[in-house]
Amino acid sequence: MIFFKLVKESFNFAFGALRQNKLRTILSLLGITIGIMTIIGVFSAVDTLRNNLQSSVEKLGSNTIYVQKWPWAFGGDYPWWKYLRRPNPQIRDFEKLTDRIEGAEGVAFEVGIGNRIVKYKSNSVEGAQLAAASHDYYKTRMFDFEEGRYFTESESKGGSPVTLIGYSIADGLFPNENPIGKSINVLGRKVTVIGVFAKEGDDLLGVSADKTILLPMNFARNVIDVEDDRYGPQITVKGKENVTIAELESELRGVMRSLHRINPRDEDDFALNKSTILTAQLDQMFGIIDFAGAFIGGFSILVGGFGIANIMFVSVKERTNIIGIQKSLGAKNYFIMLQFLIESVLLCLMGGVIGLGIVYILAFISKTFFDLTIVVDIGKVLLTLILSTAIGLISGFIPAFMASRLDPVEAIRSK
Repeated sequence: MIFFKLVKESFNFAFGALRQNKLRTILSLLGITIGIMTIIGVFSAVDTLRNNLQSSVEKLGSNTIYVQKWPWAFGGDYPWWKYLRRPNPQIRDFEKLTDRIEGAEGVAFEVGIGNRIVKYKSNSVEGAQLAAASHDYYKTRMFDFEEGRYFTESESKGGSPVTLIGYSIADGLFPNENPIGKSINVLGRKVTVIGVFAKEGDDLLGVSADKTILLPMNFARNVIDVEDDRYGPQITVKGKENVTIAELESELRGVMRSLHRINPRDEDDFALNKSTILTAQLDQMFGIIDFAGAFIGGFSILVGGFGIANIMFVSVKERTNIIGIQKSLGAKNYFIMLQFLIESVLLCLMGGVIGLGIVYILAFISKTFFDLTIVVDIGKVLLTLILSTAIGLISGFIPAFMASRLDPVEAIRSK
C-alpha cells in the first residue's frame, strides 16, 4: 500500500509539472509524436499494400498452375533468348492435358486479345479487356454473376457468338437497360450478351473481371490465331481439393515434358507459374520496406528521445530547490527518481497516443472520402506504445538519477 501511495504521489507531482509548463510539454511531445506517427504510418501503408496485393494474388488461386511461355520470376543469369525461343502453349497441348492429367479439377486454354473500344448505340467503353477461354474456365477461376449465366457446353464447343461481360462494361454500355440478350460488335462480329460478371473492383495486379469481355475459345479460333505469341496463350490447371500444389506441379511437368518429347537431361521448354512465386517475392520486398520504415521511424523517435532527455534536465534544474525541500522532509531517493521517470514516460506515452490518434484520423478520412481502407495492425500499435514507454524510461533515467542524488542542503541553497 505504501508503494502504491508513493507511485500515486509521484504521478501527481509529474502531472502537475507537465500541466504547469504547457508550452514546453507540447513542444516536447512533437518529436515523439512525429516518430510514432511515422512508424505506424509506414507500417500501416505497407500492411495495406500487402493486403491489397495478397488479395489480388489469391484471385489467381492457391491450387492453380499456369502453363506459359515466360516464367513470373527469372532465376540466376538464365539467358533471356532461351525463353524467347520457347514455343507457346498450344491447343494440342491443352487437349492432351485434359485427357491425361488426373489431379486436375479443370483445365482451360486462355488468350488475352487486348484492349479494345466497344460500343452499343451511342454508348462506348474504352479499355475493354477482350479475352477468350475454353469451357472449363469456370472451374479454374472464381467469379460470380450479377445477372445471366455461363456458356453452355454446346455453346463453347460450337463456338457460338455469345459473350460474358464485366460489370463496368455493362454499366457503361447499358446504363438504363438489361444487357442480357443485347448484341455488341466484337472482332467485327455480332455477339450476344448472356451474362454479366459481378462487380469485383480494381486491384493492384489488375486481376479483375470488371472490364472483361469473355468469348468462347472456339468462336475466337474462327477469327484470330489463338496460338499467336501476341495473345499470350496459356493453359490454366486447377488441382482437385485432395491434391497438393506440389503434386499437381509434378504431374503437370511430367505430362508436359512427355507431350513435348523433352529428353530427361534437357531443360523444360515451358514455365509452370503459381501464386506462391509472387507471394515469396512480395514477402521479400515487404521485409525490406518494413525494415526501412522501422529504421526511419526509430531514428525519429530517437531524436524525440533526446528532446525529452533535454527537457528533463531543464526540469531537474528548475525544481532543484523543491527536491531539496522534499529530501529534507524525509523523501527517499527512489521517490525523487520516480517523479522524473514518470514525467518522462508520461511525455512519451502522450506523444505516442497523439501520433496514433493522427494515424487513425487519417485512416478514417481515407476510408470516408477516398474509399481506401488503411490497415492499422493492433500488434504494431501495442509495440509502439511499449517502445514509447522504453524511450521514456531511457530518456528520463539519467536526469532522474541525478535528481535523486542531490544533496538536500545544496539543493535548497540553489534557489
